[in-house]
Amino acid sequence: MPILIVKLCTTPTPEISRCVAAALTDLTVEILKKKRELTAVAIEYVPAAEWFIAGKTLASQPHGTFHLDIKVTEGTNTKDEKAHFVSRVFAALEEIIGPLAPASYIVVHDVRGDSWGYQGQTQEYRYVRSKSL
Repeated sequence: MPILIVKLCTTPTPEISRCVAAALTDLTVEILKKKRELTAVAIEYVPAAEWFIAGKTLASQPHGTFHLDIKVTEGTNTKDEKAHFVSRVFAALEEIIGPLAPASYIVVHDVRGDSWGYQGQTQEYRYVRSKSL
């Protein structure tokens, strides 16, 4: 049940959005073992003139960048899985977008099960309910 919010600093196109959403969904399912039908991806584009690295706009630099925030339920993934995910996401987005700034970030947020959910129920509630069946 992850939510992935990615900000891209590249020229927006429907094709890039489709490829990024597909790659992020596939990697989340493959590496983090999340359910495809519950994986949501939101894509935002930030103009190069409004994204700065080292105090310089990306409009004056020869590469793109991105920032990905993904929220997963705490304790459902190992450090190794998360490290592998970070590595593969960077490679996948570089393949789609082109050369990336090293300061392209991926943040995996481990959220407590009682702090989030979907369809009106927390993850903790789902866990407790499954134990009583």
